Amino acid sequence: MATVVLVGTLDTKGEEYAWLRERLREYGSDVLLVDVGVLPPPAHAPAADIPADVVAGAAGHDLAALRASGDRGAAVAAMADGLTRVVLDLHHQGKLHAVLAAAGSGGSAIAAQAMRALPIGVPKVLVSTMAGGDVAPYVDSSDLTMMYSVVDISGINSVSSHILGNAAAAAAGMARRQERSYEELAGPRRKVVAATMFGVTTPAVDAARARLAELGYEVLVFHATGAGGRAVEKLAADGLLDGVLDLTTTELADELVGGVLSAGPDRLTAAGAAAIPQVVAPGALDMVNFGPAESVPERFAGRRFLVHNPTVTLMRTTAREMAALGAMLGHKLAAARGPAELFWPLRGLSAVDMTDAPFADPVADRTGLDALRATVCGSGVRLHEVDAHINDAAFAVTMADRLHQMIGERAASQAVR
Repeated sequence: MATVVLVGTLDTKGEEYAWLRERLREYGSDVLLVDVGVLPPPAHAPAADIPADVVAGAAGHDLAALRASGDRGAAVAAMADGLTRVVLDLHHQGKLHAVLAAAGSGGSAIAAQAMRALPIGVPKVLVSTMAGGDVAPYVDSSDLTMMYSVVDISGINSVSSHILGNAAAAAAGMARRQERSYEELAGPRRKVVAATMFGVTTPAVDAARARLAELGYEVLVFHATGAGGRAVEKLAADGLLDGVLDLTTTELADELVGGVLSAGPDRLTAAGAAAIPQVVAPGALDMVNFGPAESVPERFAGRRFLVHNPTVTLMRTTAREMAALGAMLGHKLAAARGPAELFWPLRGLSAVDMTDAPFADPVADRTGLDALRATVCGSGVRLHEVDAHINDAAFAVTMADRLHQMIGERAASQAVR
């Protein structure tokens, strides 16, 4: 029977969780009720399968001491860390097919942290009073499903019974599907490659994707808008990728300069840490992304801009910024534990960076390449300087073919061990 891990603060929401547990059982799910409350639950609260002190202990904390301290923030953080360890352990044991929680702000923060830690594909449902606003802090780059509770999670009434009942039905259905997917994953599967794309690098990614599909790979394409880059890092960290074709690394420019599409400082690190083969290109490093033209910070006045559409304004990176980006690429790849190679197109980094195009700047591009070359010298990272534009099909196919070779070499090396 598929198991739904039901996560709740039984100190304040015991009635609601008793009701949810019964609904899940009615829908055919086994249930593991985990208490993440930071106060002692009242006498009428349902008995938890995993009590709050066990959750706190999983993070190395004594719950009684946390309660005595009166520091609710520290207690919530400890419970979030403990719950993360608990759900990951249950998942590794095959005892978790879905996670369901219903909460206010504190409970949502606890549950969402643990949900985000689970691999993509594991069902995660969070009914929250916070879902009517900005959900990015809760969802980030995960596949967490949030439902707005409409009313507060405070008793079972004519509104909450519909919403919580729908959430329970959804979690139960997802859990059954996940149980079957475990069986499917046990069989043979195609190798999976992640590729990063932007509008200005689409022809290259399309050519590479077609070549990789021809070679038998499943290719997952991610829009390099910050969340897309974080999703690639998450999949790599979860061990769900066999290779990465990171053709579009533009998010690094936004992180460096202050654009709106940064994927954070950990971009371009997970594949290397997991020893996953990766081929990388400086796709769209010639630009930093902002919203509408009027939203560009005043400090960038006088720079070269291109209005991509009414909601996206591009700013050309300078030679100094390109030097920093080249060094950043080099340092990140040099730290990789697995095979990593970089392909640099000498005739331009995006559709708007070529002869007579708005962002044509051979000096800036060459400065980035020089910095990269100096950084990887002696590191073991292979640098391919290719006399082509990034969107030339031959350039993209060469990257795809090299990634295929690297994946094969890694598989052969593992087989020998």
